[in-house]
Amino acid sequence: MRLAFVCAATYLGGTVPTIFADTHFLRCRPFPVEDRMDRETRLKRLRFRAWHRGVKEADLLIGGFFDRHGAGWSDTEMDLFEALLEEQDVDIMAWAMGMQPVPECYAGTVMTALKALNYVPISR
Repeated sequence: MRLAFVCAATYLGGTVPTIFADTHFLRCRPFPVEDRMDRETRLKRLRFRAWHRGVKEADLLIGGFFDRHGAGWSDTEMDLFEALLEEQDVDIMAWAMGMQPVPECYAGTVMTALKALNYVPISR
């Protein structure tokens, strides 16, 4: 069974959902993910979600990032990116541009690559 990570920023300072009530609550909680999708299907799903954020700037940032790096990710990195997609666009953009500190649960190779900003497609 693989584990995915959910960053629970919305629960900080609020009430802890009942699913976390009996455990020590951390900012990021692993939860089991069923292995129903093969790698290719999962990558296609992640690409769609990365490019359809609702704000053009976020589409370019997150979608461009996925196109540059997504194919080489391990299952763990895909799990982390999938959890990152659950965050608000403004937060992801602030972390990528260094305007806000990155939550500990997202620190690592994926966030380091996201902060490089060398993948944003710029038309000239």
